[in-house]
Amino acid sequence: MSLQIDILTVLPELLESPFNHSILKRAKEKGLLGIRVHPLRKWAVNDYGQIDDYQYGGGAGMVMMPEPLANAIETLSQEGPFDDIIYMTPDGERLNQKMANGLSLKGRLLLICGHYKGIDQRIRDKYVTREISIGDYVLSGGELAAAVLVDAIGRLIPGVLNDETSALFDSFQDNLLAPPVYSRPAEWRGLKVPDILLSGDPKKIEDWRHEQSLQRTRQRRPDLLEGEED
Repeated sequence: MSLQIDILTVLPELLESPFNHSILKRAKEKGLLGIRVHPLRKWAVNDYGQIDDYQYGGGAGMVMMPEPLANAIETLSQEGPFDDIIYMTPDGERLNQKMANGLSLKGRLLLICGHYKGIDQRIRDKYVTREISIGDYVLSGGELAAAVLVDAIGRLIPGVLNDETSALFDSFQDNLLAPPVYSRPAEWRGLKVPDILLSGDPKKIEDWRHEQSLQRTRQRRPDLLEGEED
């Protein structure tokens, strides 16, 4: 399967590097993930490239105007419907692994990167089907948040990772943090790899890793276990 992601942004330059290296680059080269970054000024309301204006009611900060966004969304929608039109915003639904899993199964997504004081509410009401936040803090714009979302989604597409089972053992799959991991040498500066990992017994190793995940989750993110344990 493949996933097409279109991104509307005021600053396309911010997204040049994240999508051209490592796993996302591999996903694109394999034809499993398509990413297109569209400069919103292409749909500006005048020759000066205007895409923002003062907000009604006064107050500091400019607002992204509805017309450029509407024209961009409608133009891109002519190529086919989007499964979701997502606005990256601090007041959106908090991104988690379950959400990333679901979005990775979609066929076509449109991400809108906010800037300044955000986008005109009428665009949110008329076009946006989902609003997503990557955390309880404010960034200068939605570009970095969009990059985080694309990375979280893209690596889950079957065939992207070399080890097909790798993503299944990431933190937050099954609401657990990942267990500790070790590499060579078996002893480093007096610190040893747990004997169980050297035992060669896959079942015992799997049980150990699960117990370590539970223990780490209880210590660091007990909220993830609420309702999961007696």
